[in-house]
Amino acid sequence: MKLVKMSLAAAVLLGASAFAIDNVKVSGDAKLFYSTNDATTTNAVTGNTDDSLFSKGTSAADTALRISVTGDLTKGVSFGATGYAVSTLGLENNLVDATWTGAHGARTGTGAGYAEVDDKAWMGEMWVAATLGKTTAKLGRMELDTPLAFSEKWSIVPNTFDAAVLINQDIPDTTLVGAWVGKGNGTNAVSLVGLGTNNVSTLASVGLALDGGVVGADASFTTFNNGGAYAAAIVNNSFKPLVAQAWYYNVANIADAYWLQADWDCQLVKNVKVGAQYADMSPKGALEALGVTKDSKAYAFKLAYSGVESLNVSAAYSNVDKDGTLNIANVATSNLTTAQSKLYTETYWSYGVVGAPDAESINLTAEYDMKNVAKFGAYYTNTDFDVVNLTMNEVAITATKSFGPLDATVAYINTDWNTTPSVNTVQAYLTLNF
Repeated sequence: MKLVKMSLAAAVLLGASAFAIDNVKVSGDAKLFYSTNDATTTNAVTGNTDDSLFSKGTSAADTALRISVTGDLTKGVSFGATGYAVSTLGLENNLVDATWTGAHGARTGTGAGYAEVDDKAWMGEMWVAATLGKTTAKLGRMELDTPLAFSEKWSIVPNTFDAAVLINQDIPDTTLVGAWVGKGNGTNAVSLVGLGTNNVSTLASVGLALDGGVVGADASFTTFNNGGAYAAAIVNNSFKPLVAQAWYYNVANIADAYWLQADWDCQLVKNVKVGAQYADMSPKGALEALGVTKDSKAYAFKLAYSGVESLNVSAAYSNVDKDGTLNIANVATSNLTTAQSKLYTETYWSYGVVGAPDAESINLTAEYDMKNVAKFGAYYTNTDFDVVNLTMNEVAITATKSFGPLDATVAYINTDWNTTPSVNTVQAYLTLNF
């Protein structure tokens, strides 16, 4: 008997034919990401130190393959599955010392120069959704996009969740959301290690995060923050120029959290949009047992203008109270260090800063689509921490161009902390869509 190997996509399509599954769609992409900076970096294995652009010790690279399949099982019932595979293609033994995802399993070994990591493959999504009237239930493994618990998609692969989501739209212009999050594969989530310390000082001392960990070791799914989480939300658009949303989170053993946001398409001044955000994270359970009792609070405002053809500009301000411990950022990844934030002022690259306690931030953004040339972006963020006398300035410039199915982006980032030398970073992103 011959053993026949087939791809995930082929297997699903074969099943679709056998069981008369309708509207099957297959999509995916292949990515190659590269990043390098001139921060002084010491290899933990070899002890070698690098501090120049494009040198092995200050560079990270990775490749990733994504294949997604969706279809209809029957009327009102659909499914989706997404597989991921990551590989450095051996670059960690040649051109770089770091990867773009923490999903790689590091091989055990001894001796100077031993830095090989394993390739990994896993199912990032596998869900079923059913719709009855104006109510949809989705169950299984999936991406989530909520203000304080979400899939970070800026890295080469996103973190995902084992969850159940219920969405209802029976009330006119209103969406009600209820969710249970049981597991996730994000890095660390809210680890209890280091609570009560000021992590901003650590961020400043090491410069930029070199890679985009986001997904934890071996992409393993573990109980979300040791006890799971509930979320509930209401999103209303009764007044058509305004979208208002309110979220409540019950993260077991960690915190109760609230997120309020309103985005107004201003009719008084054409092409002007105004936004406001407020967040509160109140510790409980294991945090209270450690003596962590003070809320983390933040507010933010944004003003955006798109009245010039192909040009979008915005200015934003945010302020986080100084007494809190948790960052106003994703609780599904490394909340106390480098988790991404949904605050309007979020930086291009230095995640973990604007949402940290005592952070007062200003962000200026300009994006211009130069037809038949490229899409350009310019981003500036200034953040001050009065309590620890720290200031960060980040400037990022990007250019994006599509060549048929191939999307290419190059970025230059300068990050300057007042206590350390400024760091220059150069990045390249290649994505082949299919």
